Amino acid sequence: MAIEGKDEQAREPRIRLGMVGGGAGAFIGAVHRMAARLDDQFELVAGALSSSPEKAIASGRDLGLDPSRTYGSYKEMAIREARLKDGIEAVSIVTPNHVHYEAAKEFLKRGIHVICDKPLTSNLGDARKMKKAADESGALFILTHNYTGYPMVRQAREMVANGDLGKIRVVQVEYPQDWLTEAVEQTGAKQAVWRTDPAQSGAGGSTGDIGTHAYNLAAFVTGLTLDSLAADLDSFVEGRRLDDNAHVMLRYEGGAKGMLWCSQVAPGHENGLKIRVYGTKGGIEWVQADPNYLWFTPFGEPKRLITRNGAGSGPSAARVSRIPSGHPEGYLEAFATIYTEAARAINAAKKGVAIDKAVVYPTVDDGVKGVAFVEACVASSKKNGAWVKL
Repeated sequence: MAIEGKDEQAREPRIRLGMVGGGAGAFIGAVHRMAARLDDQFELVAGALSSSPEKAIASGRDLGLDPSRTYGSYKEMAIREARLKDGIEAVSIVTPNHVHYEAAKEFLKRGIHVICDKPLTSNLGDARKMKKAADESGALFILTHNYTGYPMVRQAREMVANGDLGKIRVVQVEYPQDWLTEAVEQTGAKQAVWRTDPAQSGAGGSTGDIGTHAYNLAAFVTGLTLDSLAADLDSFVEGRRLDDNAHVMLRYEGGAKGMLWCSQVAPGHENGLKIRVYGTKGGIEWVQADPNYLWFTPFGEPKRLITRNGAGSGPSAARVSRIPSGHPEGYLEAFATIYTEAARAINAAKKGVAIDKAVVYPTVDDGVKGVAFVEACVASSKKNGAWVKL
């Protein structure tokens, strides 16, 4: 965060955090723990870190957790922590998709705030039940679409909202990777196995894993609402049960059009998230691999480079920046921004005051839209790319 925001936030006690999933060998669990600690707003005090009780206990020991607060199941953890005087105030859900709803529900109904990895759930029915549970709980629900935490993504959003691009006409977003170019799930690679398993991942493969990020980023930056889509999904790798490549045409309310490409079989692309937005007055382009820069082209004028905390960078970017311009901030810092926004919201809720309007994070509603996007893509592709309303 910007220095003044961070100092203000640092005066608050650390929020007691639990974690479901994220044990030994889990990539995203470690990322969440680093993000939670970066701005010193959370302290991990409890965990149900694996569906295997033995592995959960071992992982808790490796992380230095109190053995009495290392649990064999998320339900046991929710019940006991809710009864403790110093029990957890928030929980991170970092399991495969199919566990999200049942796990989060146990904490929501006990008034414990939930920070959940994306996509929200493995199917739209559970996503809608998750929203109902969150709404009835009164606890906060934060979805970790971490790319919304980058300062220059906030800058892009601010410029669109301010009308710098005029009326939006065209949105192009892509997220190519190459790590599933071969059938690595058949080697037993943990991350590949569950992501290509419909029972754990849901109906979408690349659409659920990274397509939801691209879809969410486009919505976050532009503020547009998707009306309908036409999708062509493929499973190029022989024997793969879920899509590993998708081309999606988008029609937004208000007349804007878009295209989304996500792929996990695109050699040469490690993590190629990119967005371009064009309006009646100009266009912008942001690339996740070079995240401290935003290109802005006013129509009829030379292309301009806006740098994080540099000339032309606005208050929304500065608010979530930690260091001066010229020093790169990246993936972990953006992820940490979501956690610190969550901390601001949680601390406001503890005091019974309104959350600052500047605090922005993806919500359960964004999560429902993401799962609806995946299922619409699958339905459209089954109908030979027919247009499907959301």
